[in-house]
Amino acid sequence: MTEQQAVRQAILSGSTFEEQIGYARAVVDGDWVHVSGTTGFDYATMAISEDVVEQAEQCLRNVGAALEEAGCSFADVVRVRYLLPDRADFEPCWPVLRRYFGDVRPAATMMMCGLADPRMKIEIEVCARRGSGARV
Repeated sequence: MTEQQAVRQAILSGSTFEEQIGYARAVVDGDWVHVSGTTGFDYATMAISEDVVEQAEQCLRNVGAALEEAGCSFADVVRVRYLLPDRADFEPCWPVLRRYFGDVRPAATMMMCGLADPRMKIEIEVCARRGSGARV
């Protein structure tokens, strides 16, 4: 096993998309944790709410599970990207996003773009560095 293989770990959530497309929910590389764009699907049921705020909540539950498995938390997030097909859906999500990131203050970007499934209204991607923040 190479040194790179020893420090790199793939984290899978059980999402059918990971298997179908060929990616991991997150990749741990040393102290860095890269969480893939994550949507509001409940991976246990593969159901998704029609409400963008509920989708944002579920996105962040999914992201939080990946971060926890990687040995870190939202406090370690240094970068977040929000992807939405409709910019009008972003502002209703702000209270949810502030609850998770308000004390952390990561660098952030919101981009408008099409998502893989028309039911998806928000996708959230984060990058974290283990040990860089206070545990929450």
